[in-house]
Amino acid sequence: MNVLSLANRTVECHNGALTIAYADSLPEGGAEQNVILLHGFCGSSAYWEQLLPLISKPGRRIIVPDARGHGRSSSPRSDVYSMEIMADDVAALADQLGIARFVVLGHSMGGYASLALAERHADRLLGFGLVHSTGYPDGEAAKGNRDRAVKKIAEEGIEKFAEGLVPNLFAPEAEARLVEHAIQIGHQTSASGAQASALGMKERPDRRSVIDSSELPVLLVAGKMDGVIPVERTFTSSRSGVRQELLEQAGHMGMIETPQQMADAVSGYLDLIKG
Repeated sequence: MNVLSLANRTVECHNGALTIAYADSLPEGGAEQNVILLHGFCGSSAYWEQLLPLISKPGRRIIVPDARGHGRSSSPRSDVYSMEIMADDVAALADQLGIARFVVLGHSMGGYASLALAERHADRLLGFGLVHSTGYPDGEAAKGNRDRAVKKIAEEGIEKFAEGLVPNLFAPEAEARLVEHAIQIGHQTSASGAQASALGMKERPDRRSVIDSSELPVLLVAGKMDGVIPVERTFTSSRSGVRQELLEQAGHMGMIETPQQMADAVSGYLDLIKG
């Protein structure tokens, strides 16, 4: 693919201006298909770096932003970054880039934002997908874990928090170098941004009906060894137009653990979508 260009845009968000950092693979001759990939909690656009060359093709533009409070993006002051706010950030970035319609695929927290996009901005989408994510809301135990995460970040800092969080995202036999790389990415998260994002995930509603009721093509990708979101919580719909892809050797980080298998799943889906 074309070498990704790194850039940033200032967009208007719910409480002022937000600087969104992103990588962009605008093809020579223009784009026939626009794809936006959203990373998960305490991640960044770097989560997708192994996948990008594998899903590239002529005419396909791939945009990978850092969510607010993550990576190189700014971290506006707010107690909660709701999934609706994150969805609106993506729509605002697409506006800035002159993109009318696009496909959005979201990993984990990015999947929650993708569902909010599908609910709030369905007219902007050509399709959407969940990668190691779910339409279910947090249960009571998970909500308690969000509160404990906020407290731990306040007490111990983001680096120690990431070092405790990230290894649990991988399958047991994952290569240590991959885990360490993801930890280093996590270190780049703003502490306040991580806290606000955790509380945003805590308050998200049940959006399984968005998948079932949408007329858009949907991709659901699960890892057989995912200890965070079990397969059955990702594969919640088998309606016509929903593709279910199981990564046999992946935990919660298939785009890093098994990039070729992830690429096969994503490319098979994207190749069916026109525009």
